[in-house]
Amino acid sequence: MVEGLLFLASYGYFDGGAIGNILNMWEQVGIFSYALPFLLIFALVFGILSRMNIFKKSDGNPNMAISAIISLAVSLMALQFPFVRMFFTQLFPALGVGLSVILVILIITGLFIDPDNKGWMVGLMVVSVVVVLGVLLSASRNLGFTFGTWWTYNWPTIVGIGVFIGLIVAIIAASKPAKTSTEKANNILAQALRGGR
Repeated sequence: MVEGLLFLASYGYFDGGAIGNILNMWEQVGIFSYALPFLLIFALVFGILSRMNIFKKSDGNPNMAISAIISLAVSLMALQFPFVRMFFTQLFPALGVGLSVILVILIITGLFIDPDNKGWMVGLMVVSVVVVLGVLLSASRNLGFTFGTWWTYNWPTIVGIGVFIGLIVAIIAASKPAKTSTEKANNILAQALRGGR
C-alpha cells in the first residue's frame, strides 16, 4: 500500500504536479472534449448573431433570447458528432505553436526594425498568413483531409508564382511617385475649405 501511495505521489510530482492532476481530471470528465468546444461555438454563434442583428424587437434592439436559443441549438448539434471534438483537438495545439512562432518573430524583429516601416509590417503580415495556413494544413492533414497528389507535386510551383506576383505588386507599389510638398499643401488647403481637419 505504501508503494502505491509513493507511486501516486511521484506521478503527481513528475507529471505536472497538482495542476497536471487537475488538467488530467478535467480531461477525464470531458471539459476539453465537450464543455470548451460548446462554449467556443456558442460564443462565436451568439456574437455573430448579435452583431448582425437579424432578429430585432419592435423597438429595434437585438432579440438576445432568439440569438441565445439558436446559439445553444447550433452548439449542441455540433457536439453530436465526434468530428468537431477531433477538429478542436487537432487545431488548437497547432494554433498554439503557430502563435508562438509569430510571437518569437515579432519579438526578434521588434529589436531591429522600426514599427512605422510599412514594408516590414507587410512582410510580418505575410509570414503570419503563411503560419496560419500551415496550421490549417497541418490540422486538416491530421484529420485525414488531403489535397490529392496534384497539390503534393505542384505546391512549390504555386508558392513560386505567389512570391513572383507579390514581388511584382511590391515593385509597382514602391515605384509610385511621392507627393510633392506643393501637392500636400494643396490637399491640406482643400480639406480646410471643405471643413475637414
